[in-house]
Amino acid sequence: MTNPPIPRVGCGAAIFRKDQLLLVKRKRNPEAGHWGLPGGKVDPYEKVADTAAREIEEELGIQIQAPELLCVVDQIDRTAGQHWVAPVFLVEAFIGEPAIREPEALAEMGWFDLSSLPSPLTEATRQALQALQGRSGYR
Repeated sequence: MTNPPIPRVGCGAAIFRKDQLLLVKRKRNPEAGHWGLPGGKVDPYEKVADTAAREIEEELGIQIQAPELLCVVDQIDRTAGQHWVAPVFLVEAFIGEPAIREPEALAEMGWFDLSSLPSPLTEATRQALQALQGRSGYR
């Protein structure tokens, strides 16, 4: 009998600039080839908000400011045997200009209007977009 997968913890951030959302195209699984929010895996004893800030600085070279919890993604993929729980933060201020700093992990990045997002999107991004629908200014 195989043990069921243990849920893993990740995090991400919906980063906005002038009504556009920053998305990155993943090279690695899960969801390689999909466009998604920047972020990553939470390390043991690391606070989730600290992970989001660290991962985004490592991936894109920017420092996020005043992240606000947007939602918690619960991504269950029984076929792949994966279960991820991922808080997603809303970020409207950052320092620096984003650029891909981890080309082995990210294929592309770009700013997108919510009305013209690339495809396919990661599951976490789709869930975060649903959470944004209820907020003024993000329709």
